[in-house]
Amino acid sequence: MQAVQPKTQSLYKPQTLTLSTLPWWAIILFILGLVIIYFIFTDKNYSETFQYLIAGVATTLRITLLAFPIATVIGLFVGLARLSKNIILNTIATIYIEVVRGIPLVVLILIIAFGLVPILVDLTNKIGQWGISVFQSGGLAQFFNGLATYSIRNISMELRAIIALAIGYGAFEAEVFRAGIQSIGKGQMEAARSLGMNYFLAMRLIILPQAIRRILPPLGNDFIALLKDSSLATVLAVNELTQLTRLRRSSTFRVMEAFNVAAFLYLSMTLLLSGFVRFLERKMHIKE
Repeated sequence: MQAVQPKTQSLYKPQTLTLSTLPWWAIILFILGLVIIYFIFTDKNYSETFQYLIAGVATTLRITLLAFPIATVIGLFVGLARLSKNIILNTIATIYIEVVRGIPLVVLILIIAFGLVPILVDLTNKIGQWGISVFQSGGLAQFFNGLATYSIRNISMELRAIIALAIGYGAFEAEVFRAGIQSIGKGQMEAARSLGMNYFLAMRLIILPQAIRRILPPLGNDFIALLKDSSLATVLAVNELTQLTRLRRSSTFRVMEAFNVAAFLYLSMTLLLSGFVRFLERKMHIKE
């Protein structure tokens, strides 16, 4: 007697597009984008505004792509210090996180650009003067002479904005890393230590690879938020997208053209970055 094989149902059912399942938000944004593109190609004011503002896109991306990796590195080490049992490291990390997160980012940018950076330059000059008094000649004397004559003008406003944004977002990334590491079961670390790994080796090979997969979405969100917050560099007169928009609006009095094109450029960048982050999330999930 032949056994009857039970029918197995597929776990994955192909989705059929209906009016209720269509991504209407994407369709609406796509249509609005087409409208702006149409104006850019057909309207002289929109076209000239676009050509004027496109230079600010490069500056905005440069600030974001330089500040975020620095913020991520700061966040990693501060997050590890926050989890440390060393009371000194834990206290310093906690003070940094609470102070930086408690100050508005625009105020932090002004403090760092016009307060902290000049103090560091003045300290560098004093170190250079001390080195010149100790080393009268030779290569070291030339090195300290360079420190003694280093000017605040050598540090551009764009670099100050990058430093300030990196320090500001470093506090947020520290909490992201802390939460990600704490989400990994303690048994993982205990198993790694039982195999003879020290703390740092276990953290690098066992804990962090798992934590990074879990914190990738919030890291991606912070990356996009940093792109938008790079507009705060306008308080330092950095010619990024927002600053050029203000200049264009004040010189032509074309308010709608300037801000519509700026919004279109910002939205285009954030949507592209969002798609890239979702792609990374899918790739990381497949690897698991």
